[in-house]
Amino acid sequence: MLIDLHTHSYCSDGTDSPAELIRRAQAASLDVLALTDHDTSDGWHEAGQAATGTDLRLIPGMELSCRHGRAGVHLLAYLLDPGYPPLAAELDAIRDSRANRLPAMLAGLRDVGIDITVADVARVSTAASSMGRPHIADALVGLGVVRDRDEAFDRYLGWGRPGWVPRYGADLTEMIGHVRQAGGVSVIAHPWGRGSQRTLTADVFADLAVAGLTGIEVNHLDHDATQREQLRSIASDIGLVVTGGSDYHGTGKIDHPLACETTDPEQLERLLAAVP
Repeated sequence: MLIDLHTHSYCSDGTDSPAELIRRAQAASLDVLALTDHDTSDGWHEAGQAATGTDLRLIPGMELSCRHGRAGVHLLAYLLDPGYPPLAAELDAIRDSRANRLPAMLAGLRDVGIDITVADVARVSTAASSMGRPHIADALVGLGVVRDRDEAFDRYLGWGRPGWVPRYGADLTEMIGHVRQAGGVSVIAHPWGRGSQRTLTADVFADLAVAGLTGIEVNHLDHDATQREQLRSIASDIGLVVTGGSDYHGTGKIDHPLACETTDPEQLERLLAAVP
């Protein structure tokens, strides 16, 4: 059984429509797919309609933008009610912050001689709930400034670069609680893939488990073999579920094809059994 619990559509920063994502998942012989767009459930309905009558099981989810201390952390959440008021308020704050920093980011790029406008970004953002750095990166590709998103982030949009502007992230511990109260389960996404190994230690994971965290995304292309072994050991010691996913973004993120990383069926059953 092939299970991919981390994918994106163009409702956030992917490039496929939710329906196209479902078709690609079927073509990849997936049995279970989670749609986890950033901070939005906008794609759930379309994806659900596309999956109806097929053998593919769709799990609705999100990838939530959080902070732990001064570090950004992404939290995968599944089977939650996006209308739960405290959660909905945080989602609004995250999306508003993303939208509000857009003019400042574009101004920073113009300061270094790049002629880019909000219209350029809107043209490539398709149905995204809010425009963010990946959409600016796609606009820079379209303008011929860079080759791809990776170059855009490396040269212009990463920390300390001309287009860098910080934004709001929900408190990680509080968000884990909101997800649980909203009827869902939560998993830390690619915890050690972006320099967060010093932040997300074994002790921190233990504290987050007490707060209601369900699992750790161990199987991710950002993790090497040693990191995976260590994360599995941490998960085993404190009883957390081990998941995996491709982090598929269509053409928006290269070398992350569907099903390149997967979740063990027994771990999926553990995850689903933890739903309040």
